[in-house]
Amino acid sequence: MPKKSKKKETEVAGQSESKVTSELVTNYDQLTVYSQLSVTNGDRKDVCIEKLIRIIRGQRVIVDFDLAMLYGVQNKRLNEQVRRNIERFPDDFMFQLTKEEWNTLRSQFATTETPEDEMIAVLRSQIATTKDLSKIRTLPYAFTRNGIGMLSSVLRSETAVGVNIRIMRAFTAIPEILNNNALMMQRILSIEQHQTETDEKVNQILTTIEERIPQQLPEHVFATGCVWDAWSYVSDLVRSAKHRIILIDNFVDDRVLSLLDKRAKGVEATIHSRYYESFLTDLTKHNEQYREIEFVQLPHKNHDRFLIIDDEVYLLGASVKDMGVGMCAVTKMQVSAETIIKLLK
Repeated sequence: MPKKSKKKETEVAGQSESKVTSELVTNYDQLTVYSQLSVTNGDRKDVCIEKLIRIIRGQRVIVDFDLAMLYGVQNKRLNEQVRRNIERFPDDFMFQLTKEEWNTLRSQFATTETPEDEMIAVLRSQIATTKDLSKIRTLPYAFTRNGIGMLSSVLRSETAVGVNIRIMRAFTAIPEILNNNALMMQRILSIEQHQTETDEKVNQILTTIEERIPQQLPEHVFATGCVWDAWSYVSDLVRSAKHRIILIDNFVDDRVLSLLDKRAKGVEATIHSRYYESFLTDLTKHNEQYREIEFVQLPHKNHDRFLIIDDEVYLLGASVKDMGVGMCAVTKMQVSAETIIKLLK
């Protein structure tokens, strides 16, 4: 098709030789949602019009040979009709691709990805004057929505009118669906943002609760009569164990067994104490039903009592069963657990 003027011919040639900044985008994954809008060419299968709509230079367009395929005419005949009515096709209705744009577009035809693409390629070869699009010598023309609307009056056939109606609907559907998708994305982002804000508030609440929960102090003194406070404190120490609990106490009874049963699953418990037949009977019955607590006979009587939680050592001011009966203290020591265990031998 001849250029509209020498000036326009020079501008197109200059664009093809210099760096072209025109946008050429074909996002088939995004456009497959429009597959309901199609056109039937005689006895041929339906062709998805949206597969043929591309964004070139920021505008949604369909190139001439695809329009010829849709109308069921030769590309050469379509261009002849446009040429005869060139005054009806200003720049915002139709423009010619640059070499760079055409090379980019042509490279997308090199490999067909779906049966739909293969069908379109077959229909092009059946209708286009040049069966192999790679052999097209004249740079194709791209028609905007307005240009395609004008084609129905130029071609003047019932087929052209029917096809144009479907094409116009396809052009109209794209922004509507994209807008709907955009609204959906906005809602999703809003939900995610709301969830993030909720998570932050929950974390703040949990942090506040944790800050207000009384912490285990490295040393604690219990006044006479504070039996429950002392028992609760030692119980919390037992629950905090991750691997092992070792109690070193000259005098223990079945209350100590109940205390050590508060430990977490997988935590080993050992009692180092003096031999008392009544306690060993209780221990035997206990181990028959509950998790085993190991007993080790002290080789000699110890003055102080110790509670080892994992690798931390606590000095007990009284036997566990008597804590709180009289004033007593619990103190976390700096000595290692292994040092205390070695001293038992």
